[in-house]
Amino acid sequence: MSFVAVVPELLASAATEAGRFGSALSGATAAAAGPTTMVLAAAEDEVSAAISALFSAHGNEFQLLSAQAAAFHDEFVRALTASEVAYASAEASNASPLQVLLDVINAPILATTGRPLIGNGANGADGTGANGSPGGWLLGNGGAGGAGAAGQTGGRGGDAGLIGTGGAGGTGGWLLGNGGTGGSGGGANGVGGTNAVTAGAGGVGGAGGLFGAGGTGGQGGFGLDSNIVIGGAGGAGGTGGA
Repeated sequence: MSFVAVVPELLASAATEAGRFGSALSGATAAAAGPTTMVLAAAEDEVSAAISALFSAHGNEFQLLSAQAAAFHDEFVRALTASEVAYASAEASNASPLQVLLDVINAPILATTGRPLIGNGANGADGTGANGSPGGWLLGNGGAGGAGAAGQTGGRGGDAGLIGTGGAGGTGGWLLGNGGTGGSGGGANGVGGTNAVTAGAGGVGGAGGLFGAGGTGGQGGFGLDSNIVIGGAGGAGGTGGA
């Protein structure tokens, strides 16, 4: 069985470009109508008049064919536009029931535990050092920790559920602050955030899940002490899965 994937936005773009092409072609045809349908005779003799009439007749036939081609082109553009609308409507109608069903399933679990059953956790806002939200218990990636402001530690990455990737630890503040801890992974772990420029320790990588690898520790910062560059300690790698 064959399957065809259609992107409504690409259909809309194609219809617009086809419409522009048709308009340009119609303009060129209209500009050529006068000189090609009313060819002046080179002289006042009968032969010149006959040649002029012959070329004018060809010009009229060309204009007739051009009008038919323009009508076909307009119909083609309308078909493209109608297809885009139909596919977009189908996508919307198919997505809505699934989202409603998912909301119904997640609502009681979210209210009870603070985590949905299925869904990705929200990222912490940068500049606040907020922690990333955990992903769904069954399926979902943890949200990334937000980067800290100056002097603030980056947020911890949210934990993943049974299947998912732990959120990356947020980057520490530019002047001072440690990188956030990587979130614990489900099937794969989060990555510890990098720390600030002033010698702070890198974030600790998150622990792996049952089969997940431990998270990569955040990179230590670079501090300055007179003429001696003092680097911060790199973050410890996360514990591997059992």
